[in-house]
Amino acid sequence: MPKDGKMACGDCGVKSTASGKIEDKKKPKKKLEIMDSKNIDAHFPEIKHDCTKCEHGVCYFWTKQTRSSDEPETKFYKCTKCGHTFREYD
Repeated sequence: MPKDGKMACGDCGVKSTASGKIEDKKKPKKKLEIMDSKNIDAHFPEIKHDCTKCEHGVCYFWTKQTRSSDEPETKFYKCTKCGHTFREYD
C-alpha cells in the first residue's frame, strides 16, 4: 500500500482509501446519447414491413426485452413515411 494509504486503479483512476471509501475524480469522457424519434434513423436498420397506420412497406426495426428473460423480446417498428411506432409480440 502506498504511503498516503490510497490505492488507485491503473486503468480507470478510481482511488480507494484504507478505510474502504472510494473516490472517483475522473469525469466521464462522453455522455450516453438517449434515443429519440429525431435520431432513430441513424441507429436502426430499415426492413420491409407494413405500417399498421398507413400501410407503407418500409420501417425501422429494433428489439427490446420488455418482459422476463424467459419470454421472447418485443419487436418495435417505426414507419419511415408517417413515423408511426408500433410493436409486435411473439
